[in-house]
Amino acid sequence: MNEKKVRTRFAPSPTGRMHVGNLRTALYAYLITRHEGGDFILRIEDTDQEREMEGAVDIINRTLEKTGLSYDEGPDKDGGVGPYVQSERVKAGIYMKYAKELVDKGEAYYCFCTPERLAGLKTKVEGTDKEITVYDKHCLSLTKEEVKEKLESGIPYVIRQNNPTEGTTTFHDDIYGDISVDNSELDDMILIKSDGFPTYNFANVVDDHLMGITHVVRGNEYLSSSPKYNRLYEAFGWEIPEYIHCPLITDEEHKKLSKRSGHSSFEDLLEQGFLPETVVNFVALLGWSPEDNAEIMSLEELVEKFDYHKMSKSPAVFDYGKLRWMNGEYIKMMEPGKFYDIALPYIKEVIHRDLDLKRIAEMVRTRIEIFPDIKEHIDFFEALPDYDPEMYVHKKMKTTKESSLEELKAILPVLEGIGEWNNDRLYETLQSYAKQKGIKNGQILWPLRTAVSGKQMTPGGATELMEILGKEESLLRIKAGIDLLEKSL
Repeated sequence: MNEKKVRTRFAPSPTGRMHVGNLRTALYAYLITRHEGGDFILRIEDTDQEREMEGAVDIINRTLEKTGLSYDEGPDKDGGVGPYVQSERVKAGIYMKYAKELVDKGEAYYCFCTPERLAGLKTKVEGTDKEITVYDKHCLSLTKEEVKEKLESGIPYVIRQNNPTEGTTTFHDDIYGDISVDNSELDDMILIKSDGFPTYNFANVVDDHLMGITHVVRGNEYLSSSPKYNRLYEAFGWEIPEYIHCPLITDEEHKKLSKRSGHSSFEDLLEQGFLPETVVNFVALLGWSPEDNAEIMSLEELVEKFDYHKMSKSPAVFDYGKLRWMNGEYIKMMEPGKFYDIALPYIKEVIHRDLDLKRIAEMVRTRIEIFPDIKEHIDFFEALPDYDPEMYVHKKMKTTKESSLEELKAILPVLEGIGEWNNDRLYETLQSYAKQKGIKNGQILWPLRTAVSGKQMTPGGATELMEILGKEESLLRIKAGIDLLEKSL
């Protein structure tokens, strides 16, 4: 590892919601830096003006804030190597200056080829329908005088990297090791586009060097571009940073995670009821695991345990079931007041009656994995659903429709006579009733719970539900249960 201070960067393009893969890149870069006591930099890469989306920079800032990934330098925190927005760096002439330096060195050249000529260079990739353009170095043969004349005439141009066509280029990645590529595959990539903006690849190299980035974290789809980056570093005589390429993220069918999956972005997941800290924890494990195999970890614990050398080369599977489980664990650990604040809008979507919502929230907390699950657990509090009288039959409890009807009819006047309507008083009364009748508690509690909820599964027992519903509503529901059973027999 380099002796100098570790500096990593997160360099998103403002093109929409933050994909899970981009969030993982940001997280890993952050963890590397924080683990080593270095600097984490935010750089906005907006050179592809056509794909830029209004409000996307706000999404980036909001995501970093919600995930706790605080940066040391960025558009609003100048650390002396700004601007931190690439379009502003274009205006400052930074990229053109370095592109011209490469031209002077013979490592790049002006290309004036028309779109029509380039279209004629397209070739099909063997075994696919994909077409690629392999540039034939046509403009490399232009003399200085011809180049000058064309520039003065205002003919549109790009600046291309002058890559060798023979031999190999080898680069090192900290995860994948040494990788060699035939130079014949490199192609002369464009560095400066015809609109004067740099390409993503060129701007990355220039900015990473000027900002002192020591460790470059990115997805392994950029592995094939790394030899071109190295040739640029070497052409400038710059030190090559450490490369850390993260494995691909796939869905459960081992296909690349796409927007169509419905959970490919951070904001998608928040809207589905996941907590930011759950998402951060889960994303950290998409390609890495700690030595102690812990699964539930705070951001602080991740910083302490993260070792990028232990990252996997194999694709990471986005296991939605595991994410749900993990979120349920985080919900269980939440402070009750915080849980209630988040849960309240979901509760109010289905309950409009004057009930103890805090009690309902706490009752359901250990039973849900994501917040929208709340509604299906509590909707019966608002109104008794239509239900099948067969629900009164329970083999383990030894209840039948006939026995349930008998017990409900017998207990109704007892409950009507109760003055102090609370959980303890109700449970005592029912326990005493069961003992007197010589039946198990469940033989009266099961029919009562069914009658007041109309549900097979509820977040609480019969007496807890009856306390929340209140005496009048509970008795109405028990009477409705008696009617339903009588009609079914």
